[in-house]
Amino acid sequence: MSNLIISPSPHIHSRDSIEKNMYGVLIALIPAFICAIVFFGLGAITVTLTSVIACLVFEYLIQKYILKQQPTIWDGSAIITGVLLAFNLPSSLPVWIVIIGALVAIGVGKMSFGGLGNNIFNPALVGRVFLLISFPVQMTTWPIPHGFSTTDALTGATPLAIAKGAFKTGQPISDALSAAGFSNEDLVLGNIGGSLGEVAALALLLGFAYMLIRRIITWHIPVTIFATVIIFSGILHLASPDQFAGPVFHLFTGGMMLGAIFMATDYVTSPMSYKGMFIYGAGIGLLTVVIRNFGAYPEGMSFAILIMNGFTPLINRYCKPVRFA
Repeated sequence: MSNLIISPSPHIHSRDSIEKNMYGVLIALIPAFICAIVFFGLGAITVTLTSVIACLVFEYLIQKYILKQQPTIWDGSAIITGVLLAFNLPSSLPVWIVIIGALVAIGVGKMSFGGLGNNIFNPALVGRVFLLISFPVQMTTWPIPHGFSTTDALTGATPLAIAKGAFKTGQPISDALSAAGFSNEDLVLGNIGGSLGEVAALALLLGFAYMLIRRIITWHIPVTIFATVIIFSGILHLASPDQFAGPVFHLFTGGMMLGAIFMATDYVTSPMSYKGMFIYGAGIGLLTVVIRNFGAYPEGMSFAILIMNGFTPLINRYCKPVRFA
C-alpha cells in the first residue's frame, strides 16, 4: 500500500490566479483610459504606452540579469504598474521623465523588495511621488482637456490647486471655483485639467462596479475611504463653508477615485482582514482630508496611501485572528 501524502493547508481550490486578477483590473481601467484619450488625445496614448513599455523592460532586465530569475513580465502586474503610473501623470510630461518614473516604480518600489508579493509600498505611487518631488514643475503643469487638437495645449490649475490658493488668501472657495469656471458637473464628467486618471470619475466607478461583480476586489477599502472623506470633509465644511470645500468636491477631484478604487486595494500592500481594511481605509480617508486642507500639497491621496501601506504589517498583526489551540 502506497503512503498517503497530504499537502499543507489550505485545501480549497480556487479558479483565481495572478494573471486572471491582474488582467481583470486592466479591463476595469479601459473606460478611464478611453476618457483620457478623449480629453487629452495623443498625449494620453504616448504617456501610457511609454510607461507600460518601460515598466515591462525594467522588470525583465532586473529579473533576468540582477535577480537571476525567470522573467514573469506577462503576469500583468508590470503592465498595471505602468498604467497606474501613467494615470498619475500629466499628459504633457516628457517621455524621459516618464521612463525615470517607471524605473523607480519597478526598480525601487517593487523589485528591490523581491518582486511581486514582497513589496511594501504601491510601486506606481512610489514612482509618482518620486517624480513629484524631483520634477515639481513638470509634474504640476496640467494641460486643459483638448482632445486631438493640433494646437498647443493650454495649461491651467486643477480644482484642488484653486481651492488651496483660496484657502491661503482667505477667498471663499466657491467664489474661486466659480471664477475659474468649475462646476460640480465638470468635476463629475471630467472636464477639468489634471492627471490622466483623475478626469474620469464616472469611468472609474464603472471599473469599480466591474471589479466588484467579478470579485476581483471587495468593497471594504474604497467604501470606507469614501465614507471617511465624506464625514470629515463634511464636518470641516459645516464648520466653515467658505474655507473648506464640501464632500462632493473632495470625492470627485484629484486622485480620490483612482486611488481608492485601484491603488489602495492593491493585494500586496493592503490588509488581509475585513477589520484591517476598515482601519486602513479610514486612515487613508482621514489623512487625505488633512493633507488637502492643511498640508503644503493640494493633493494628498498618494501620500495617504503610501503612509498606510507602511502601517499595513502592524494592522495585519493587530487584526490577526485568534488561534484555535
